[in-house]
Amino acid sequence: MRRTILTDTGVLLAALDEAEVQHERCQALLGSGAAVVVPAPVVVELDWLSRSRGVPPASILMLSSIADGSVLVVDLEAVDYARALVLVIRYADLGLDLVDASIVAVAERLGEDTIATLDRRHFSVVKPLHVDAFTLVP
Repeated sequence: MRRTILTDTGVLLAALDEAEVQHERCQALLGSGAAVVVPAPVVVELDWLSRSRGVPPASILMLSSIADGSVLVVDLEAVDYARALVLVIRYADLGLDLVDASIVAVAERLGEDTIATLDRRHFSVVKPLHVDAFTLVP
């Protein structure tokens, strides 16, 4: 069975943009042979971030990876939106947004305990329902 890696926007952007400080680490992680899985809101955030930072090729590369099946997109279900709402309210002081809350919700629904993220601030604080804490990589 192929290992999956639930991935946040920052890791994707760093892997796709050679100018990013964490480019090599993130590219190696995503090229490790694991199935790269992203919640749908991550795709939108990546597009927005890459264009606002003047790196539109990152968005094109992401769309190509989705089209060829090397990145799997998980659509949010009603239960994910409900969980995201709870998380956004619970962690309002932390500034947890919909994208990060959706990653947590999808991780819980799929039983994933590892998240590929550069955002230690949010994901090291949020307490998932299915494990004591997330394992954060790289």
